[in-house]
Amino acid sequence: MIQRIAILAALTFAAIPCARAEEWNKMFTVAARADLRVDAKDGSVTVRAWDQKTISAHVNAVGWKIGSGELEIQDHQLGDRVELVLKTPPAHVAFGHHSIAVEIKVPRDTRVDIHTGDGGIKVFEIAGEVRLTTGDGSIEASGVEGSVQARTGDGSIGVRGRLESLTLHTGDGSVHADILPGSKVASGWRIETGDGSVTVRVPSDLAADLDLHTGDGRLSVDLPFTADRQDKKTVRGKLNGGGPAFAIRTGDGSVSVKRI
Repeated sequence: MIQRIAILAALTFAAIPCARAEEWNKMFTVAARADLRVDAKDGSVTVRAWDQKTISAHVNAVGWKIGSGELEIQDHQLGDRVELVLKTPPAHVAFGHHSIAVEIKVPRDTRVDIHTGDGGIKVFEIAGEVRLTTGDGSIEASGVEGSVQARTGDGSIGVRGRLESLTLHTGDGSVHADILPGSKVASGWRIETGDGSVTVRVPSDLAADLDLHTGDGRLSVDLPFTADRQDKKTVRGKLNGGGPAFAIRTGDGSVSVKRI
């Protein structure tokens, strides 16, 4: 009896197809400052800078067949603008493990616009305009310079770089931002989470009008500033004489601003 059960179990396991993996690769030559847009459907996306005047795109699909009727990959190039769009059937019934991972290498000064419906986004060492959007997943941008806009419906956000423009929003998750020396609040900055803590580390010479608010949590500013208003839910004041607005909001969580 035990032997029969073991044989049946082995046959059952053998009947379950293993998730197949397929890959797609393409290189795009660019002459000047590149402009990259990616719509990854429900996949994760990682973008890294390199010292080549080319954009290298790699897609790894597990449980999907790359081609018409399953995972379709459309690419377009017009001059230095490259667009990559992934599409899957709307009524596709999936069994077993399915995943899509997009990995891209770009010149450091590339403008980057990444969108995915369900997946994490990571960007490293990009110096330019960075826009990141995911419906459900975490976002990480490290070693960035210039402008960062990041939005997730559900997930944490982490940013580290020398910045002039910053807009971060998560519906549910924590936010951590390391603002490096040399940064400047050139226009209004805003960080917002519906539910989660916010920790921001800034250089000692950053000039801004701070505007912090929490629905339920602790507010702290651990560096010199001139307070205009300070109570349990709101702190407003000037860093280094003030400047453009730097607003931080959380519906439920603590906010901490400290020196990097």
